[in-house]
Amino acid sequence: MDGAGDFDRMTTVMPLRNVMLLAELIERVRSRDPDLPGMACFSGPSGLGKTKAAAWSANEYGCYHVEIKESWSVKKFASKIVECMGMTPKGTIGDLVDLAGEELAKSARPLLLDEAHLLVRPKMMGVVYDIYESSAGGTVVLIGEEMLPQAIARWERVHNRMLDWVQAQPCDLREVGLLARLKCPTLTLSDDVLQVVLERSQARARRIVVNLRQISEHALKIDKRELGLADIDKVRFFTGEAPRPRGNI
Repeated sequence: MDGAGDFDRMTTVMPLRNVMLLAELIERVRSRDPDLPGMACFSGPSGLGKTKAAAWSANEYGCYHVEIKESWSVKKFASKIVECMGMTPKGTIGDLVDLAGEELAKSARPLLLDEAHLLVRPKMMGVVYDIYESSAGGTVVLIGEEMLPQAIARWERVHNRMLDWVQAQPCDLREVGLLARLKCPTLTLSDDVLQVVLERSQARARRIVVNLRQISEHALKIDKRELGLADIDKVRFFTGEAPRPRGNI
């Protein structure tokens, strides 16, 4: 239980930094000078809310948003992009690339490729490049893990089409407070408690949500609505650390 479901249901209007950073990146690329390249990269460790930010931006800016799966073949990847654009996939991989590129050019809607670190394979990156080139000045944003920029650097043709690189940021105390008001609306948590949540969660939004739930359940047990440091000494925080191996059981 990692709290992913809770995090996915987070309201789309929370002013979290990574939501704003990605939105600003998309707008910057979309409104660029026509002579500038139209690809960008948004990267960072898992749990910082990149996918949530992408979903918000897709809704706000009418972006096409495709979450890549590791099991996808090249044709499956191209087909999913075409499906996302509201078309029926048909023909060869080349036909699908042409369909996607033409739709990007016609609609002027950005394409967000989420979990893009899974695309760092020769044929997959070739499809990304071909779709961008076929779009005649479209906007394509690759979203993925921390090392994605270094991985993209191996593909010179794609790397040279990048307009900007933006890194997702860890949460700060303000954002913990925002999430606490959303996830624990009946509780009042002291700044010291919020600081502990931030530290125990390694400043990752998904883990913050999990630990706020832990605090909520604990508050029910002790029947309190205002919690300070002394009230959370028995809360079992989720840090992401794997449990140690046990001996004979």
